[in-house]
Amino acid sequence: MSARIHFRGPPRYRVRSAAELSQSILKVSARRALKGPRLPGWNWFVELATEVLKRHTLTAFRMGDVKEARRYFDSVVISSPALSEVSITPVVQKTFRGSWFTGKNPRPRVSVLYLHGGGYSFYPQAYDNLIALITQAAGCRTFALDYRLSPEHRFPAQLEDALSAYRWLLGDNADPDHLIVAGDSAGGNLTLALLLAAREARLPLPGLAIALSPPTDFDTDCISNPEFDWIEKPMLEQWADWFCDAGERRNPLVSPVWADLRGLPPIYMQAGRVEILYPSIQAFADRARKQGADVVLDTWEDMNHDFQMFGFDSPQSAEALRRIGQVIDVRVRRRKNVETVRL
Repeated sequence: MSARIHFRGPPRYRVRSAAELSQSILKVSARRALKGPRLPGWNWFVELATEVLKRHTLTAFRMGDVKEARRYFDSVVISSPALSEVSITPVVQKTFRGSWFTGKNPRPRVSVLYLHGGGYSFYPQAYDNLIALITQAAGCRTFALDYRLSPEHRFPAQLEDALSAYRWLLGDNADPDHLIVAGDSAGGNLTLALLLAAREARLPLPGLAIALSPPTDFDTDCISNPEFDWIEKPMLEQWADWFCDAGERRNPLVSPVWADLRGLPPIYMQAGRVEILYPSIQAFADRARKQGADVVLDTWEDMNHDFQMFGFDSPQSAEALRRIGQVIDVRVRRRKNVETVRL
């Protein structure tokens, strides 16, 4: 296992997080010894990570107070070879803030604007590891936006921050054809909304968008059985309530499945077949294709929400990260000496 978990913060959080990890290891190890893996595609690490994520997220969710939940999420810190190989440089502008993630020998010209997940309400420090993995896969600099969070800041605050960061990157002599907008989970939703808002504002559009496990429909009935995911329906409902009013949920900037998707740049999506959001992700891809949009959805059997975070401890996650780099090479760098991809 390449990733390492550390605990920090108040002792009560560290003790509880450590206890959840220990209980998860015992439960997963015993279950696999008696019954084998829960799903054929799950190795020990994927099964353990899913159990830990579910326990940790449920504990935070049940705290009720979002600020306390954020502190609890930050009691777990992940370190990995990917994170040790990038430098992180904070950036503070008048209308937004974020950080540049720069790997060793980044290829010139191409940049990524990355929009993190977390239900629009959380940005745990552990996210640095996923952003480092994306940075390495992309082979270029990544600007990770630290957008305002709900419920303190509701829709469209996050979209306003994303537009500000996008305009800033364009104004920094970035060639839009070599600019990529990417995000996971809520950040994947924000990625799609940013494309729509940029088109409406007549801004130059990026060369490529990448959306990993994006919510595309804030109707929380458009979900699958969460048996094998680490997210549950009550969490989705709470995060949706924090993010926007019920009357705004059919707004295409909230639920892009209802948007006019014509004239957008290529969109590359990834999803796990057993994640709770899979039906709405598939519905978005189908609707986009019917409108003639340039959209590809790659799916992985047995994988759940944001499975790319498992990194190189999961063959499926490693393949998904490799595919991200491959798509960028073909569609943004215009390299021809790579495998053909379905985009």
